[in-house]
Amino acid sequence: MHKVLLLGGGKIGRMIVKLLSESGDFDVTVADCDQKAITRIAETRGVRTALVDATDRQQLAKTMADHDAVISALSYRFNPTVAQVALEQGLSYFDLTEDVETTRAVREVSNSAKPGQIFMPQCGLAPGFVSIAAYDLTRSFDRIDKVHMRVGALPQFPTGELKYNLTWSTDGLINEYCNPCEAIQEGTRIEVLPLEGLEQFSLDGVRYEAFNTSGGLGTLCETLDGKVRELNYKTVRYLGHRHLMSFLVHELRMSDKRGVLKSILEDAVPITFQDVVVTFCTVSGWRNNDLVQISDARKVYAQEIDGEIWSAIQLTTAAGICTVVDLHVSGQLPDQGFVRQERVELDTFLANRFGKQFDSAASSRFSHASHDLTGIALDGGSTNVE
Repeated sequence: MHKVLLLGGGKIGRMIVKLLSESGDFDVTVADCDQKAITRIAETRGVRTALVDATDRQQLAKTMADHDAVISALSYRFNPTVAQVALEQGLSYFDLTEDVETTRAVREVSNSAKPGQIFMPQCGLAPGFVSIAAYDLTRSFDRIDKVHMRVGALPQFPTGELKYNLTWSTDGLINEYCNPCEAIQEGTRIEVLPLEGLEQFSLDGVRYEAFNTSGGLGTLCETLDGKVRELNYKTVRYLGHRHLMSFLVHELRMSDKRGVLKSILEDAVPITFQDVVVTFCTVSGWRNNDLVQISDARKVYAQEIDGEIWSAIQLTTAAGICTVVDLHVSGQLPDQGFVRQERVELDTFLANRFGKQFDSAASSRFSHASHDLTGIALDGGSTNVE
């Protein structure tokens, strides 16, 4: 049985524990600095727990002993230390970070990985599954022109001016809204401003907006460098959300006061488990001398499992990381060093017992030649995929 240490017993951590422990193939230990969090998990899941300060390297090393892999469901700022200790202890490493600098630090650590030891950051939804889905679309082209990735975790029943509820890490959300965003434009890797690049589209009769946010591309800028004219990632929200967040982040300069912004959001914006995850990837390019566009659109909803409501962001994020851990254990990933999300083939991901969360009846793929683009996203315009 593969021994896994999970760091972080919050919303996503609880879902990871459920998936891995109930599969029967993983021996899971959960560590957190919050006694209430690990007590709750111990009572409901029956797994081992440990009270650990993730900033204490000695505590981390002691807790990692006798494990095969570590999963970090912690805030991104802890991950470089976790990765370094994992290297020293001989564990493979997986995380959910969207932070670009954190991923660079983990990659540096991975250069010293031992045989059989891999380091795979960015294993959640975006980056994570969306990188796998988008890159899969590029495989059928002779030459790629554009790759657009749009992802959102949204309340099913939006209320208030923001039309948004907290569904995951507030630190990660603020990071996405405040940090520079990677992109490729006219074949050149560039940085663009967060909350800019506003566009609108419709999916299943619901109108959305999308705008630049940081971290969602994962390593695709590097993978597709020199192979694509345009590559970008945008977060999906209901109409009007971006305007209010831009006011907070830019006009009130909350990007310089992230602790204050976090307090404002967590004090005023409720958490919801009644959510929907929307992913919409579009790739255009040349195939047999024709300019063709293909899109992959999916919606995943909150579910009741064993009498408990699990949010869509819990399901999709946990499914993303549990799938790649499972593929690693079964020998379907490279066996040493840094592993990018796009190394995983989409069919392999969806065939996995955990990855099947994304392969639902709400998932669709659309393919259109360039002369018939009805229903597919156009730059800055409206989209109608119904």
